[in-house]
Amino acid sequence: MAPVIFAGSDGSGVSVPRVNFVAIAILLGAAAAGAYRWQTTDSLMAPAAMLALGLVLMQAPRVAQQWERAVVLRLGRFVGLRGPGLFWVVPFVDRVTAWIDQRTITTSFAAEQTLTSDTVPVNVDAVLFWMVHDVQRAALEVQDYSQAVSWAAQTALRDIIGRTTLADLLRGREEIEGELQRLIDQRSNPWGVTVSSVEMRDIVIPGALQDAMSRQAQAEREKQARIILGQAEMEIAHSFQEAAKSYHDNPTALHLRAMNMLYEGLKEKGALMLIPSSAVESMGMGGMLGAAAMRQATLAGGNEPATKPHEP
Repeated sequence: MAPVIFAGSDGSGVSVPRVNFVAIAILLGAAAAGAYRWQTTDSLMAPAAMLALGLVLMQAPRVAQQWERAVVLRLGRFVGLRGPGLFWVVPFVDRVTAWIDQRTITTSFAAEQTLTSDTVPVNVDAVLFWMVHDVQRAALEVQDYSQAVSWAAQTALRDIIGRTTLADLLRGREEIEGELQRLIDQRSNPWGVTVSSVEMRDIVIPGALQDAMSRQAQAEREKQARIILGQAEMEIAHSFQEAAKSYHDNPTALHLRAMNMLYEGLKEKGALMLIPSSAVESMGMGGMLGAAAMRQATLAGGNEPATKPHEP
């Protein structure tokens, strides 16, 4: 039934059909009253008049949802806001021109191939969270507030990217989001719109630049690794210097250390140790080496020494 489907707006400039069940009830009531008069009077004038009255009266009731406000014009002049719930208008005199949604609305916007201040082309995707706080301004001050907010967000994003370097864009997302929110809010406040937050979803840079940045990061890590390795070598050398001083003043400690090293090396089965001859002579390790060799030969030959130990 076309008369009971009213065209409304969802805030995005798109006409949305709205079914009014109160208007349907009025029309059905008028039709039932006309049918009753027709049965009692046998005249078609009364049913036709009741039907026409029902068609007129059904234009009066309107229903707004809890989150909506209706903008009513009377002969082209703004007379007020209506809703939420059931309200009435004067048929053919009052007109509901817009249904303003006051819930938080999300709008995605992007800046494609926008140059940063250091002339790097980037693609940035973001999401805007906003809501209408002044319905009268949103209806009267701008033709399509939703589209206006979208364009304002896109131009603000391009403006910020144009005066920001790529490094700051990648590192300082929170600062850029805050600045972007303030800029969009400043532009949209005269339209009765307030911005809750702005979230940057993705920043896409050219593939060649990504490879260069990856190589740079790898080189930085290798440099840091070499620096750490050099510092470790310096600490080891310093420790060896301190140990050499201690062993120089205490030869017994040096011999004990040599014996411990020999034991640790030979206690593993099949171990082989190469010791400089100078160390054997300076630390008196000949006897220890001979004893160790005899022990290994004894174990290998079933308690029968393969060769006699060398007499020092």
